[in-house]
Amino acid sequence: MKFDVNKLKELNDLDFEQVAIWPREVKIVVAVFVAIIIAGISYWFVVKPKLPVLEAAQKKEAELKMQFEAKYRIAVNLDAYEEQLAKIKQDFSSMLRSLPTSNETPGLLDDVTYVGTSSGLTFKVLNWQQEIPKEFYTELPIEMEVSGDYHSFGQFASKVADLPRIVTLHNFRLEQQDERLQLRLQAKTYRTALTGVQETENEAE
Repeated sequence: MKFDVNKLKELNDLDFEQVAIWPREVKIVVAVFVAIIIAGISYWFVVKPKLPVLEAAQKKEAELKMQFEAKYRIAVNLDAYEEQLAKIKQDFSSMLRSLPTSNETPGLLDDVTYVGTSSGLTFKVLNWQQEIPKEFYTELPIEMEVSGDYHSFGQFASKVADLPRIVTLHNFRLEQQDERLQLRLQAKTYRTALTGVQETENEAE
């Protein structure tokens, strides 16, 4: 069935009360025109106001997908995470046991003195300094002044590193004095803010 364009010339003479007898071509054009108008009105008053809601829903969907993927990765690796957490707790507990408790700090000077003298050093000064509170721990500085030779200093540093409690050495100042070397330095040990827990663990051992 052909579309007769000439029939469209009758558009200006159409009577809307006689729609039933309009030419088929005219009905098609009018129907398309009405459909376009309805579509435009529907988009402007129905679809367009909903677009921000759709966009927000799409963003929310993307966020939920990312959350799901993150939780899925955690769920898949849950055993590995639990094993890693147990290892971290074990390492943390081991580190706590390496920090001196309040009962052990006085004896720590004896340990330092012993490793120093056994390394061939002579102590001139060995005193606790003012404690330095930090966020999660407290620094316990020790002022030290010793004399000896290079070999003795090296042996002393090695033995300090082997102490069962953590002691670090800082601020070295080396001077020649007669036939011996004089070393001024600061040693530091640390007390955790969880001292009560640590002391309980140490007593349990």
